[in-house]
Amino acid sequence: MKAILSKQDLAINGAPAAFDQVLHVGRPNIGSREAFNSYVDAMFESRWLSNNGPLVQAFEQRVANYLGAKHCVAMCNGTVALEIAIRALGLQGEVIVPSYTFIATAHALSWQGITPVFADIDPLTHNLDPVAVERMVTPRTTGIIGVHLWGRAAPVEDLQAIADKHGLQVMFDAAHAFSCSHHGQKIGNFGRCEVFSFHATKFFNTFEGGAVVTNDDELAETMRLMRNFGFAGLDNVIHPGTNGKMIEVAAAMGLVNLDAIDSVIAANRRNYHAYATGLSGLPGLTLLPYDEDEQNNFQYVVIEVGEECPVSRDQIIQTLHAENVLARKYFWPGCHNMKPYREFYPHAGLLLPQTQLIADQVVVLPTGPTIDEFMIDIVTSIIRVLM
Repeated sequence: MKAILSKQDLAINGAPAAFDQVLHVGRPNIGSREAFNSYVDAMFESRWLSNNGPLVQAFEQRVANYLGAKHCVAMCNGTVALEIAIRALGLQGEVIVPSYTFIATAHALSWQGITPVFADIDPLTHNLDPVAVERMVTPRTTGIIGVHLWGRAAPVEDLQAIADKHGLQVMFDAAHAFSCSHHGQKIGNFGRCEVFSFHATKFFNTFEGGAVVTNDDELAETMRLMRNFGFAGLDNVIHPGTNGKMIEVAAAMGLVNLDAIDSVIAANRRNYHAYATGLSGLPGLTLLPYDEDEQNNFQYVVIEVGEECPVSRDQIIQTLHAENVLARKYFWPGCHNMKPYREFYPHAGLLLPQTQLIADQVVVLPTGPTIDEFMIDIVTSIIRVLM
């Protein structure tokens, strides 16, 4: 493909940026505003704004049906959903997690006095390596939290086998994996429970929100109590709890965006393949693949910058930023290198060589319905010019 821009055209050399407005990795996707406004009108009419209102109940039922699971427990955000799920499962002591994930996965444990123990990842999948997980099990280990990174399923069966062998609990951080599948079954049905994020930057959002999805009746009931201070009826507190409730206006956004989800996925898929075409043949650049036999949301366009690439990952990021393309180097530098955990685990990197390798290679490129193939042609041309 012929480059649209020459090196002299690049903003980094003083010319105007390729885009007047910044192209973000996570621009919010918004469904029908007319439908949203009708939900909001009904909400104002009922004067029911929070506390398990009809919109939240409808949203929970639709999400559970969509995922083929028994229970969806909607929450105010994904981090609180993680914290409540962890506490509901009775996790304590040490819990094994990847370092190559968003910091909330680790924080949800340490916030509750639980030690996150970082295990290494498989460099091909970016998900937990079961061999590394087994190596980190100690007498204090009570659980494993797998992360379905980029929406590609963690090694579900291998992690469950390790848990069964050692008497551990397994849950999953599925923040990236809404509408994705594993062996034909929607993610949301594995482990004791799975936690989703519906933050504004996710391809499916409720402004801000999250949920725990489970097929365990007792666990679902416990989490419903915990998200509402432990109340079981008026003036009757029967369980320790907090305020983790989703509000009605967030559920309204979720209902609208559920109606639009197929079109968003179609746009993401179109963009992914446009990137694949535009980046093909570039030395040292690998576009992370999706399994076309599974359901995918194509939320993330992830490239790895290897040693054969004539420019570094950081040079690509710097140049794209100069062109108003806000590419990101997720999840650099890894949780173990963030201050709270770096001080606690100063030598963790010795056990996480693949995590450090991938964290130094990854670039995530903008996508979503607000980005079209012409824009992608410009983004990939900027990268080509650097080669």
